Amino acid sequence: MTDIGTPTEKTRRSPQPLVRLFPYVARYRGMVIAAVVFLGLAAATTLALPLAVRRMIDHGFVGADGNFVNNYFGMLLVLASLLAISSALRYYYVITIGERVVADLRREVFNHVTRLSPSFFDVNQSGEIVSRLTADTTQIKSAFGSSASQALRNMILCLGAVGMMILTSAKLSALVLGAIPLIVFPLVGFGRSVRRRARAAQDTLAATSAFASETIAASRTVQAFGAEQAAGDRYGSTVETAYSSARAAIRSRAFLTGFGILLVFGSIVGVLWYGAQSVLAGTMSAGTLGQFVLYSVIAASSLGQLSEVWGDLSQAGGAAERLTELLREVPAIEDPEKPVALPSPAQGDVQFDQVSFAYPSRVSAVTLESLSFRVKAGETVAIVGPSGAGKSTVLSLLLRFYDPTSGSIRLDGVDLRQARLADLRARMAIVPQDVTIFAASIHDNIAFGLPNASREAVRQAAIAAQADEFISRLDHGYDTMAGERGVTLSGGQRQRIAIARAILKDAPVLLLDEATSALDAESETLVQKALDGLMKNRTTIVIAHRLATVLKADRILVMDQGRVVEEGTHAQLVARGGLYASVARLQFEAGSQDFIAAQ
Repeated sequence: MTDIGTPTEKTRRSPQPLVRLFPYVARYRGMVIAAVVFLGLAAATTLALPLAVRRMIDHGFVGADGNFVNNYFGMLLVLASLLAISSALRYYYVITIGERVVADLRREVFNHVTRLSPSFFDVNQSGEIVSRLTADTTQIKSAFGSSASQALRNMILCLGAVGMMILTSAKLSALVLGAIPLIVFPLVGFGRSVRRRARAAQDTLAATSAFASETIAASRTVQAFGAEQAAGDRYGSTVETAYSSARAAIRSRAFLTGFGILLVFGSIVGVLWYGAQSVLAGTMSAGTLGQFVLYSVIAASSLGQLSEVWGDLSQAGGAAERLTELLREVPAIEDPEKPVALPSPAQGDVQFDQVSFAYPSRVSAVTLESLSFRVKAGETVAIVGPSGAGKSTVLSLLLRFYDPTSGSIRLDGVDLRQARLADLRARMAIVPQDVTIFAASIHDNIAFGLPNASREAVRQAAIAAQADEFISRLDHGYDTMAGERGVTLSGGQRQRIAIARAILKDAPVLLLDEATSALDAESETLVQKALDGLMKNRTTIVIAHRLATVLKADRILVMDQGRVVEEGTHAQLVARGGLYASVARLQFEAGSQDFIAAQ
């Protein structure tokens, strides 16, 4: 697993990271061709202007021919109009291509990220990833829009001007061309330095965005602990670090720009001084020198702007590196090459066979060790145990968020690693302890797993989850927006929406991870009735938190340190006098229905 916050040696050495994005551009060949045509037309028009100037100087002023001068000025006006039209169309097509490429890139990166395994998110911050989707794609949009267009335009103008300079005066051109290597090589070297610094600045900015995203999302916790000042100080420190990195990149770009302009125009001034001596000696006409001067200015300004644009492209290259790093990430959990179809109709038989597991982010800490148990079709099994016993890990493995280090897990006789992920997860519905509510309507939140579900189906699921009553009291009913992370709802309301979501999915295997943990006694009674109906004729695995759920389970598995240490019904386990009995006795003495604080 690669930590995307740290550039690898391979990405540091990549000389042309933007080239990796050319397949996105190639999808729109028509617009690319149009942009190139109008770009070439604008450049050709610009290169034609010095020819008209030469003719005017050498012929129009010598004979004082007013009509000749008027005609040439009329021609210049036509050329200016052609230049304006072609430049406008070039801008339209180039900017449209940039917007289109970035839209495709954002969509592809987002779709790819959502398919990465949970182990990827164990070591990478979500805020840092979001920064890549926003700030980095904006850099690339600028590169494929204005920067790339300017670079190509300036390259055409520079090459065209150099060609015309050679036709105008081979001797002066030889002096200019001889100076080019002295200009280009330093610019290329400094450009690499700019790209490295730009990459460092973007990484620092992404880290700052990640911290801001995390802190804002937890604003209530920050305020509850009076940690506003501490959070502000830490964010201020990261902002200053980002500023320092950006300033270093800007300093490099500024030096690159100034150094390039000094080299280019310094060499041109020297060459033009030599040309002026030729005019004075009578070996060159004033018009020819004027033409050469204009082409020299065009070549020099184009090359000077290239040095500036090169900095923009280098910065965009750093952004391209970061995005392609995401696209190169391979999910740790993927469909097998030859998937085995799950039996139909589904039964819901689950079996763990000698399963051992350690999270990839902490391989030295074994979470499960030689765990074996079976849940028969239609059976309800509760898993209880102290915090850290591995209870929630059982559900993560069953959903195949991770694969076991050793052993196997089977659903209806098929090893999970041999089945398609979509088929596997379609047969499971989960009600987690930490309920995820999206900033969407109540209807869309319940129908999250089945977006095409009818209005009535969603309402029936809410009724079964004892949620319809409170939803109906909301200002806009099922169209009420839940707010970010469901901030406008209580913990019990969020839990009932999650239960409605699971009811609507109607999967043969039901996973309850402390599904009633956030409910008060009255709400728990209502939801428990809904769960009792939902669990009928389904395989149900319950991470137990409430004693009521444990009492109604067909079997109870007591876990400790990644193993099943006790198994049986509530009565059997109490009579045995082991871990279950001791914890249950403590809870009864405390007068609480809470059983064991789950993981």
